[in-house]
Amino acid sequence: MTAAAKPYKRPVSVLVVIHTPDLQVLLIERARPGGHWQSVTGSLEADETPLEAAVREVMEETGLVRDPSDFHDWRHTNRFRIRGQWRPMYAPEATHNTEHVFSVCIPEAVEVQLAPNEHVAQQWLPFEEAAALAFSWSNRDAILRLPELGAQRTR
Repeated sequence: MTAAAKPYKRPVSVLVVIHTPDLQVLLIERARPGGHWQSVTGSLEADETPLEAAVREVMEETGLVRDPSDFHDWRHTNRFRIRGQWRPMYAPEATHNTEHVFSVCIPEAVEVQLAPNEHVAQQWLPFEEAAALAFSWSNRDAILRLPELGAQRTR
């Protein structure tokens, strides 16, 4: 990588499932590739903790400003191979990503302010429907585990 090139992404990320007390789940559609619905995701920046990244990514991707204490750290990680169009964003020696799972409960479904260069649409769905629509297996599994692990009282 040259000095002028964009730095590689860290192969460590967060997945944040935003939901309501009655388990309506926010999904956002990626701008590229279109048709991919997901919860909030993003790579950790240099010297950033997973919780700090979760708080930042929720704000950047949805405009929702939440206190770190609102986030439920599931203390669960997923590890998967970096593939497809995402591969060039990582250093050549980085073959796998480690994803830290979080959730945040908000009082009710609200329209969020999407990051226009990242996402083009949003929808709130019952958790079973959201899980069926989520494009990644780790997102699907996290949504399906909400009743067991992620549901929390609103603050």
